[in-house]
Amino acid sequence: MSTPRKNPPAADRRTLIADTAIDLVAAAGLRGLTHRAVDGAAGLPAGSTSYYFRTRTALIGACYQRLAELDLGDLGDVGDLAGIGHPADPGGARAPEAPPASPAADRAAAAAAAALAGLLHRWLTAGRARQLARFELSLEAARNPELEADFHRAGQGARVRASGVLAALGAQRPEEAAELLVAWTDGLLYDRLAGALARSRPAPDLAELTSVTRRMLDAVLARPA
Repeated sequence: MSTPRKNPPAADRRTLIADTAIDLVAAAGLRGLTHRAVDGAAGLPAGSTSYYFRTRTALIGACYQRLAELDLGDLGDVGDLAGIGHPADPGGARAPEAPPASPAADRAAAAAAAALAGLLHRWLTAGRARQLARFELSLEAARNPELEADFHRAGQGARVRASGVLAALGAQRPEEAAELLVAWTDGLLYDRLAGALARSRPAPDLAELTSVTRRMLDAVLARPA
């Protein structure tokens, strides 16, 4: 006699719903995001999604929160791979700055560039659906004032984490450097995933991405005049 399948905890259901909603947005755009569609794609009983997220706005807000969680985890991996770990918020204690031309600083920047390039390569290949959904959902926040606060909170976490990594690499103005780095990486992702030449370009090349990310890091770490 088989054991009855237990319902997953509420937190797990919320995560499942958010992940499923993100996948639906990536595949069909926002027109494909309905409570019923999420229930069906997630294999949940009818009405489950509306039980946890009563409105479409609440469901989209859950997507922002989930995307932020995933992005923070990925950025933590970049810090770990670069030998930085999880640096503190740059508003607090800062890591000592290495001299800009020192071999140690150069090795740290090279490791960070390689780690970031690996992340971008993953986002452009195996993780492309999440990035497509993120761009689609960001446009919705620009049109809907009810979503603006949720979207802003979701984006701040990644910038704070990036600021910490850049501070550990010796950036004198890590918050400004993080804004530039996020803007550049978002631009690169959008161009490669949805830009005019996205379908005609060759597959993303890790060596090329490593070179590009090193140039980006060198630029944002440059000491102000």
